[in-house]
Amino acid sequence: MGISIASFLLPLALVLNLVSVCNGGTTSAFVRNVQKGVNMSLDSDVFAVPSGYNAPQQVHITQGDLVGKEVIVSWVTEDEPGSIAVRYWSTDNSKQKKLAKGKIVTYRFFNYSSGFIHHTTIRNLEYNTKYYYEVGLGNTTRQFWFITPPEIGPDVPYTFGLIGDLGQSFDSNRTLSHYELNPRKGQTVLFVGDLSYSDNFPNHDNVRWDTWGRFVERSTAYQPWIWTVGNHEIDFAPEIGETKPFKPYSHRYHTPYKASQSTSPFWYSIRRASAHIIVLASYSGYGKYTPQYQWLEQELPKVNRTETPWLIVLMHSPWYNSNNQHYMEGETMRVMYEPWFVKYKVDVVYAGHVHAYERTERVSNIAYNVVNGICTPIKDQSAPVYITIGDGGNLGGMETNMTEPQPEYSAFREASFGHAIFDIKNRTHAHYSWHRNQDGYSVEADSHWFFNRFWHPVDDSTAHVFH
Repeated sequence: MGISIASFLLPLALVLNLVSVCNGGTTSAFVRNVQKGVNMSLDSDVFAVPSGYNAPQQVHITQGDLVGKEVIVSWVTEDEPGSIAVRYWSTDNSKQKKLAKGKIVTYRFFNYSSGFIHHTTIRNLEYNTKYYYEVGLGNTTRQFWFITPPEIGPDVPYTFGLIGDLGQSFDSNRTLSHYELNPRKGQTVLFVGDLSYSDNFPNHDNVRWDTWGRFVERSTAYQPWIWTVGNHEIDFAPEIGETKPFKPYSHRYHTPYKASQSTSPFWYSIRRASAHIIVLASYSGYGKYTPQYQWLEQELPKVNRTETPWLIVLMHSPWYNSNNQHYMEGETMRVMYEPWFVKYKVDVVYAGHVHAYERTERVSNIAYNVVNGICTPIKDQSAPVYITIGDGGNLGGMETNMTEPQPEYSAFREASFGHAIFDIKNRTHAHYSWHRNQDGYSVEADSHWFFNRFWHPVDDSTAHVFH
């Protein structure tokens, strides 16, 4: 029986209507509110000051050493300095309570005077152990807990949360709640910069550093947040006499930079479970001969992929970004460091800054030398995947103005608020998922299986055909 040309062309046309082949990957068609965000008012319950005389507030913890056996505990008291000690104990040995003592710092910013900012390091902790800790001893004592990571090893599973550009808007609150209720249960947050956005308020109102610290305490007091500095932490305001960059951030948020031989708290590394995490500073000197350059040049060869297979880099300003907002702002740092990232086979790079979400393919652009004209990113299975996760919920709203057509290196992009999860399974596989705020807690708006570049360097790229 013969087949007419018309009967063949009709179903073909229907198929072509359902499948699009684009220059790059997927630009999500999800419809969301693109209006600017609204900051929560000062009397919001998430900003409430804890009751009691001199009650500790803004409690947060971060890793305190290179290998995960120390924790830096930080908090603020308002009425008086109070005790500098932290009392702590493990669930395995609740009768043997120990004390760790720290230090107090204060600062002034324009017409603002800070409370008493405490930083105490708890040392010699056991791996994979739940500890309770108390601060505010002698006045109003508050109790919290944390769980130390498992001992470092190549096949140790571990789950990281990813949040950036959070701020303190209603959208920020939705992002944090969504992360907390995600059934994948992140164990440590990798935070890619831009915390309080206090510099968006008149005279860089540092009261908004206090409100932000109280807002995030419900997470930061119970699991480490690994800090990356962003442009909204610079707080350089010569018009009001404030000329020391990063002053509020530096006093409030400490990092274990000396443990990795860094000379600055803005760039450093840690090892946690099966991951080696490098934190870079987009707004400190990174050219040749600078301290950050020299440190990174020495740090990358130290990464032992037989102990920590997963090499993760955090920064604020993205190198690969197809959003017109902040487009190519990370280009000079990319030119300096990208050849190293390819040489040492970095698995993934997380950045913020752009208030939208994007995931790239594995690409590099390291052949260009000014005169050869080779300046187009190419697929490179030794290169990282670059993920922009600056969609935490800041006041500025979503950045929807994307470059067209979508470049080939871009696998998925969407202008929505959300967070991400990087779930390491073993030395070869990790599952990544991005969760938009509007979805159910377990819904993955974007997901990807990562194959480790050292142990399983096969092609894990995304197909450029989508339905």
